[in-house]
Amino acid sequence: MADDANRSLTNRHLMPVVAAALVDDSGRVLLQRRPPGKQMADLWEFPGGKVEAGETPEAALVRELAEELGIRVEPVSLTPLAFASASLGDRHLLLLLYVIRDWNGEPVALEASALAWLRPGEMDDVAMPPADVPLVEALKRLL
Repeated sequence: MADDANRSLTNRHLMPVVAAALVDDSGRVLLQRRPPGKQMADLWEFPGGKVEAGETPEAALVRELAEELGIRVEPVSLTPLAFASASLGDRHLLLLLYVIRDWNGEPVALEASALAWLRPGEMDDVAMPPADVPLVEALKRLL
């Protein structure tokens, strides 16, 4: 019997999710804390969310950043960096991380319980969802 990593998606739903590594002029990256009551509450994550039916990943990320942080991002400012893949029971998460260095507005925690600007090396000291952890390694190599 094949292990979970090799199972087909026949009985599972593929869930594409987009995330942003907003990088400031000092090389710090914005993380947001998941609010109480949500799955994986209190873990720190890259801002972003699910890609809705009919949306491109880039359009979804622009929308999510406006909803979650109140900032405006132009699609041309999104640079793909890495992805992670993780099984979540009957769903399979495909998490796409984009680097963003240019946006309009000051990020505000509209849906998260807190925001923090951290260097990639400092992210090893905060609890993050399992799918976000390998993305930190890509950021360490970039920044």
